[in-house]
Amino acid sequence: MGLLALAGCGGTVEPRAGTGATGPAPNPHFTPASEAPPRATRPQGRHLTARVTRRTYLRARPGGRILERVATRTEFGSPQVLAVVGRRDGWLRVISSQLPNERRAWIPARRARLAGTDVAIVVDRSERRATLRVDGRRVRSFPVAVGRPGNETPLGRFAVTDKLRPTEGTSPYGCCAVALSGHQTRLEPGWPGGDRLAIHGTPQPETIGRAASLGCMRAHARDLRVLLRRVPLGAPVFVRA
Repeated sequence: MGLLALAGCGGTVEPRAGTGATGPAPNPHFTPASEAPPRATRPQGRHLTARVTRRTYLRARPGGRILERVATRTEFGSPQVLAVVGRRDGWLRVISSQLPNERRAWIPARRARLAGTDVAIVVDRSERRATLRVDGRRVRSFPVAVGRPGNETPLGRFAVTDKLRPTEGTSPYGCCAVALSGHQTRLEPGWPGGDRLAIHGTPQPETIGRAASLGCMRAHARDLRVLLRRVPLGAPVFVRA
């Protein structure tokens, strides 16, 4: 991705050179939050997830054209856990940050470990609020900043890819960030940073609850810490108008 950053913060994050044995080297500006491994039992929960256990390819259809290569870890060093939105004859249809918004791809089921979750995040863009839901029940609702006019936060279904803590105390991401699979499609011309969406902290808490970002959602640290504890990788995030 070249310069790697989450959209809407005004700062770029350069990836460390080289690659690890299982994928890109962890980004030096972020530390992945701890993540419990998925249970090896039969997947439970209304939302399926797939932890990639062996390098594989994203394909346009089962056994079809290769779109991208996918590693066992993300560019931030987290386990590669993909949201599953379909299954067919040994194949899984997944959401990946390596593809444009709303485009899906297929991976062989044998190269992933299935799990499930009842946790989801729903963002109401017009109300500028996010809701954490567990088994369909609202357990927490909190204000967020959303994209400003001309740089609106994209609508659709995304998934949590990383739960991150910045390594620098002056980070524009505040205490932490929940990185999403989605991409901002309405960035400023010449914007030098990345286009990845996230729900993250901010050194400008007065912007929370307003349309103020370049696409990311900004939240208070207390709410983000709840998300880091309760939301697993691969959980769905629905952004609605």
